[in-house]
Amino acid sequence: MNKKLLLLPGDGIGPEIIAEVRKLISWINDHTDLTIETEEDYFGGAAIDAYGTPLRDETLAEARQSDAILMGAVGGPKWDNVAYNIRPEAGLLKIRKQLDLFANLRPAIVFDALIDASSLKPEIVKGLDILIVRELTGGVYFGEPRGIEDLGDGERRGVNTQVYTTSEIRRVGKVAFEIAKKRQGKVTSCEKANVMESGKLWREEITRLHAESYADVTLEHMYADNAAMQLCRRPSQFDVIVTDNLFGDILSDEAAMLTGSLGMLPSAALGAPGSPGLYEPVHGSAPDIAGQGIANPLATILSFAMLLKYSLHSVELGEQIEAAVQAVLAQGLRTADIMVEGCQKVTTIEMGDAVIKALDS
Repeated sequence: MNKKLLLLPGDGIGPEIIAEVRKLISWINDHTDLTIETEEDYFGGAAIDAYGTPLRDETLAEARQSDAILMGAVGGPKWDNVAYNIRPEAGLLKIRKQLDLFANLRPAIVFDALIDASSLKPEIVKGLDILIVRELTGGVYFGEPRGIEDLGDGERRGVNTQVYTTSEIRRVGKVAFEIAKKRQGKVTSCEKANVMESGKLWREEITRLHAESYADVTLEHMYADNAAMQLCRRPSQFDVIVTDNLFGDILSDEAAMLTGSLGMLPSAALGAPGSPGLYEPVHGSAPDIAGQGIANPLATILSFAMLLKYSLHSVELGEQIEAAVQAVLAQGLRTADIMVEGCQKVTTIEMGDAVIKALDS
């Protein structure tokens, strides 16, 4: 199989962590029947410096022609004073919108070797493997009307509109159900159907979709506030959580902290079947450590593993890379952000090399 991948290293530590994925791509090309061709371009602040815009039209066109996009990170204080519409983050928002990437996938996985880093007791989070599917392009962040209006006499009113349509709910629901079929076969749909009409519609449409096409998957409904509590109380009850933009924003950040390490968290943004997905680590550009060779590349490597599974349909290969990461951590190798007493501190490059060595073993 021949696949095309667009690399967008971006800013800060982005180029360093993407460099470690290039090693994996070379290993795959040399050791498997999958051939990955890569293109690369500036993105975010680096693109502002090179082109005067965080995402040029040519880069967007290249993204459309790719099977998937892997991003490093964007932003940094260097671009704090650029115009709002061309800030580095505007490029990220634009590529998501233009590619209609409506489903945000945020795994929360507790690696055995890092279990003590979690803020919860080890017996609560041991073996934790949750995937949150967040609707990314609708809901209260995009609904109209919105704004702040002057009511007179010193009184103002802020307005945001929570709105969803049947098609928006069903398409993200399909993503969640399809993924659950490849995991433990359970979907928990979260909303506030008890007090919000949009939540009532969400529950009705997810229920209808389940009955029509996914009766072989277990479906449960849960109010979003209860889900937030249950994530701390008994997170192992969850497999796939599907929810709207606002609640997904909150629940995915909460679930991320169960793992204890932001430097280990991958993510994906997916669109319609056949369209390229965008994969990126959850952590930021970390400009304070850029160029020092101490950044943790594992979140980016795990994002690449997601890319293999969800966009290139190479599930076994993605799982092989995930197992290699597990093996490296079990050996006690740690970058500075996850270093603890009794382990061996390694550089960004050494961590990438260790993953390759684990794949070879």
